[in-house]
Order: sequence, then C-alpha cells, then structure tokens
Amino acid sequence: MLQSSASAPRARSHAQQARQAPLLSCRAPRMTPMASSRLAHVVAALLLASCALLCADASVHDYTGERFAASGNAFVLHGGSEGVYASAKAGAFIRFEKVAFRRTPESAAAAEEDGNRTATVTAVIFEAGHRDTVGGTDVSGERALCCTPDMAKHGACTEGAVMYRASRNATGWPKVLSASFLPGGLEASFPDETVAVSRTGMYTLLFVHCDASLAGAGGQVAAAGKTIWKNSRGYLPGRMAPLVPFYGAMSLAFAALAAYWFAQCARFWREVVPLQSCATVVIALGMAEAATWYLDLAEFNESGVRPRGATLWAATAGALRGAAARVLVLAVAMGHGVVRPALAGLKSARVAGLGAAFFVAAEALEVCENVGTVSDHSTSPARRLLLVLPVAALNTVFVYWIFSSLSKTLNKLKARRMTAKLEMYRRLNNALIIAVAVSLGWITFEIHFKSTEEYNERWRAAWVIPAGWQLISFSLLCAICLIWAPSQTSTRYAYSGEEEEGEDVDRDLEDTRPLIRPGPLSYVDTWAISVSQDATKIILRTDSGVYAKAAGDGGKRV
Repeated sequence: MLQSSASAPRARSHAQQARQAPLLSCRAPRMTPMASSRLAHVVAALLLASCALLCADASVHDYTGERFAASGNAFVLHGGSEGVYASAKAGAFIRFEKVAFRRTPESAAAAEEDGNRTATVTAVIFEAGHRDTVGGTDVSGERALCCTPDMAKHGACTEGAVMYRASRNATGWPKVLSASFLPGGLEASFPDETVAVSRTGMYTLLFVHCDASLAGAGGQVAAAGKTIWKNSRGYLPGRMAPLVPFYGAMSLAFAALAAYWFAQCARFWREVVPLQSCATVVIALGMAEAATWYLDLAEFNESGVRPRGATLWAATAGALRGAAARVLVLAVAMGHGVVRPALAGLKSARVAGLGAAFFVAAEALEVCENVGTVSDHSTSPARRLLLVLPVAALNTVFVYWIFSSLSKTLNKLKARRMTAKLEMYRRLNNALIIAVAVSLGWITFEIHFKSTEEYNERWRAAWVIPAGWQLISFSLLCAICLIWAPSQTSTRYAYSGEEEEGEDVDRDLEDTRPLIRPGPLSYVDTWAISVSQDATKIILRTDSGVYAKAAGDGGKRV
C-alpha cells in the first residue's frame, strides 16, 4: 500500500524519515523553500550531467532560477538525468551543495490564507529501471505523482503528498529528501548531503511539489545552489565517458592522415594542384575538431564544469569542416580544375551560398546541442527538430547536386576519351555511393535507437551514434585522399587549356582522334609501321598500300 509522509519542519529530519520508510511509502511534499530549490538544482544538474556522461564520469549542475512545470497533478522540476558508473574502488555519489528554493511574499501570504502553513518540496532520486516506484495510478487509471482525495480515501497514501514506494531490487531506493517553507518563511533549504551510488545505472533527480500556492500567479519558486554528480572515474557523465578515448583515437587518426598527406605534398610540391590544397584545409579542420572535442571533454572530466569556449570552438570547427568538405566534393563533381578551369560566376556563387547556408545551420545545431549542455534530459525536443530539419534538407540538396554533376562530368570524360581522369572519377563515384548508402543505414539505426530508448536504459551504448557519423566522414575523407593524393602524375588530372582547343595533351597520355583515318581496307594480311628519317611522319605499310600520318594532319595514302 502506498503511504504519504507528514510535513516535516526540517529538511534533515524529513530526509531521515525517508531513509526509514517502509517498503511501500509515500512522503508529503513539504520542504523548506531552499531545500526544494536545491533539489531542483540537483535535478537539473543530473539531467545536464547525462549529456556530460559522454565526456567524463561526473558533472556540476548549477541552478540559477530554474522553475517548476505542471505535470499531471503535480509540479515538477527536472534536476538531472545522468548515467553513473559505480565501483567498489572509487565511490560514486550525488552531492547537494547549498540547494535552496525561494518563494515570493505573495506565495507565502496565499499559503497562510489557505491554512497550509507549511509547504514542502520533495526531491526524488531513482534509477531508470525502477521508475515505476515513483508515483501511482489513480482510480481513473491515470498516472499521478501526488496523492488524490480518492486515493487517500482508500488508504493508499496521504492526500497532497508525493507518492513513492521502496524498490524490491535495490534496498534504500528511491532516495527521498524534503525541504519545507516554514510559516511565513520565504526560503526552504536542503541539507548539504551526499547520496552514495553503489549500482551502475541511469539516475534521475526530480523536484516535486503538490502545493498550488507555490505555482500561482506571482508564486513561482526560484531555485539556487548546485549538485555534483561523480562517477567512479571522474566528473564526466557516464553517457559521455566513452567519447574521451574515442576522440583521442580520432585525433591520432587525423594526425596520421595529415602526416601522410603533408609528406606527399612536400615530396611532390611541384605537382600539387589547387584541389589538393583544398583537401589540405579539410584535413586540418578535421584534426582541429577532433582535438578540440577531446580537450573539451577532458576538461569537463577534470573540473566537472563544461568549458563553453572549448565547446564552442569544437562545434564551430565541426560545422566548418562539414561545409568545406561538401563544397569541395561538389566542386570536384562539377569538374572544377579537372575538365574546366573554374566554376562560372553564377554557379560559383550558388555553390558558395549553399556552403554558407549549411555552415550556419550546422553551427546552430551543434551549439544548441553541446554548448553548456551537461544533462541527458532534452528540455525542448521541438527546438532540436526545428534545427535538424534545415541540416537534413541542405544535405539532401548537396547529395542530389553532387551526383547529378558527377554524372555529367563522367559523360563528358567518356566523350573526350580521357581514360585516366575517367577512371579517377569512377573511383570517386563508387566511394560516394558507398558513403551515402552507409549514411542512410546509420540514419535508420539512429532513428530506431532513439525512438525505442524513451527512458535511456541503453545509455552505455548511446555514444556510438555520434561516433558513427565521425567514422563515416573520416572514412570518406581517407578515400578521397587516396584517390587524389599528390604524386608524380598529379598534373595529369589537372585542367589544361589545350583540351578545350581539341589538341593532343601528352600529360593525359590520350588522343581523342583516331591514329589512322578509315580507309578502303577490308582486311590486312601483313603490315609494318616505321618512322620517316626526319621523324616527322609515321608510315604504315600494308598489302593494300602505304599510309602516313604527319603532325597536325590526318592519315592519307602515299
């Protein structure tokens, strides 16, 4: 049976009652304003820490004016949702530091008028697998956090209290703390208490109250203080922890690619073409992005506070690299520097405009998702969707434009019989087809993963989503670098003005005109080829006659 707690005059005494609660119990939501605000801060910190999990093992959640939001018949403030790695060697914990809630004088006066002299805010910490232990089901079948009059009549709980029951699989959980606003008081404070975590899991902190006087006009409660979430390995949230070694490995991989590319450029510096210089810029941006993400997460793990500057630089480098890479591939697909000297004025402006639009959209998405984010709880999925859609639309435009341009370039190379360039473009086409196919498969996997992961119970595997996108882009960059690496024959692939004039181009080792013009030969029994003494003619002797080819002339019978 669910039970509810009576109001406690002091937060600490109420917390002690929570620890001594029976298997099925309910605690009243009465806490001092400061205690409630601290809990709210803790919850927000937990949520923020969830995002940080990919960077380290703990995080600091600082609450500045967080507010409660109506949720069913209760008012809830998400204090945090974070994966925590527990270990017997190093303790994991959630610590409350000066967490407090402050209400307005109007709210205190309203509580006096209603006869509710003590208003309580309750902090509940629970593991995702035991989420059913918080709240209950009312007589109408609806999920409720606060005990309703009908439920109280059946003796299931105390009216107006937050409902919870002890977990059968985890002794002492969920953890419940309370802070109460004393009569006439404006602040309720939680004690500076540390909650030890001995079991690895995704933990959530919620601040809940059931008192309408704390949510009416002019009665909004503001939170203050902070909570510190620490895993067994540091201050980075568990969900982000695997990304630290991943970005470390990516930094080394980019460094190896850069070393190879720069060595080739230095070795064949006379043969480097403009497109290869553009590839150098993309490699440098990728190396800067991976290194900055690594430093951002490492600093987060050490201090518990995510450095906004490093995160902003990493997000900007990633958006700039993505835009530059797409523009480079599009320019190559259109034949820039290979079958044409440069893009036309209007076309060049369109390519640059598309690249700039992608950079702005990608930058907005990266900044929104990462800068200052330390919680796994998404407060505004609609806003994220609004930012994702432009990036997806621009990616679609890039893919369509790249493949349509690539098809035209391939046809042009076939018509001109430029076999060396044609083979290179076929390899590029195959690499792009594989990259697009893998990307579509990864998008399908990501959608399935996130749509079936409502409660973050697979949080330890969530890092593979961003890691997969990094690997796909890096693999495509490696393929392009291998196809286009500087070499002794690099200039064979560069544009030459003689191509437009229809003249022979020795560097391409190809001739678009036939060596011998069609003649009256129906068959050839014996033949021989020789060069004239002055080396100005190629002579073909057959049973039907003798043919010669001079420079700038077609084959003619002698």
